[in-house]
Amino acid sequence: MKTFTATPADIDKKWIIVDAEGVVLGRLASIIAMRLRGKHKASFTPHMDMGDNVIVINADKIQLTGKKRDKPNYWHTGYPGGIKSRSTGQILEGKFPERVVTQAVKRMLPGNKLSRQVMTNLRVYAGTEHPHEAQNPEVLDVKSMNKKNTREG
Repeated sequence: MKTFTATPADIDKKWIIVDAEGVVLGRLASIIAMRLRGKHKASFTPHMDMGDNVIVINADKIQLTGKKRDKPNYWHTGYPGGIKSRSTGQILEGKFPERVVTQAVKRMLPGNKLSRQVMTNLRVYAGTEHPHEAQNPEVLDVKSMNKKNTREG
């Protein structure tokens, strides 16, 4: 038997919508990363962009376990002494709460050109509104996959 390798003609991309309200961040990010990469498909080919287009809504209502809401996130401005930090809770309550979900998914993908291309298939929105109704996305219910995926908060 020969090993199957997918070609661009074999790739079938779907649109999936995920509601992040009440879902634990790390569990959601791992499921989204797997869907973006295409590992849930039987025809998975490691060097091809096989994954689906994922829309995440209600990113501002994500749940964090333990003391992760107080964990600092650091970045550097590029200037001497320019290290800055902001806690995850401050980011969620700030202007762009969807960046928490985007960073979590990005860090669960390998750091190469393919993962940067795969990240363009992710769309994260803080509220329930999104401009992708024309694509007829299928609903992926992450809450019902495992009882540990949700948390009462």
